[in-house]
Amino acid sequence: MKKLKLNELNRLSISEFKSAKKIPVILILENIRSLSNIGAMFRTADAFKIEAIHLVGITATPPHREIQKTALGATESVAWTHFVSIDESIDHIRNKGYQIFSIEQTSESISSEKIGSIEADGVGIILGHEVNGVEQSTIEKSDSCIEIPQFGTKHSLNVGVCGSIIMYEFWKKFG
Repeated sequence: MKKLKLNELNRLSISEFKSAKKIPVILILENIRSLSNIGAMFRTADAFKIEAIHLVGITATPPHREIQKTALGATESVAWTHFVSIDESIDHIRNKGYQIFSIEQTSESISSEKIGSIEADGVGIILGHEVNGVEQSTIEKSDSCIEIPQFGTKHSLNVGVCGSIIMYEFWKKFG
């Protein structure tokens, strides 16, 4: 067994990626303050061919050196739009006929293990602020909430880790 070199990985060029079929998932980053988390979400969105990212509220936008450090160029391949309010983002996604899922622990959250059984042609997945999570008013606008089961002493995962797990689960459904 040998480690593959970059040129042996057969990755798409940016232009090939932009024209490639994407999975019908739009990632919505609501008030994410960490530039590293934003960059990580771009990189993961590229890995799983996510349709687009919506950057909402205080979430920083490219180009930014700190986002680029973790995105490693994915800000050039992944389509993104900035929205001042979550309502604008949700309206845009609903107009596509997509369902909205907040990634949050609520009294009625469904487990991420059940993503494969969700009946939807496309989804918007909302990740919230690193400390406060998804706003309650945003949860109320969502079709449902999804949470990742956790078995240790902490009650949350880093938003970048959480987003990566959720994008992978939706890639398994739509990919």
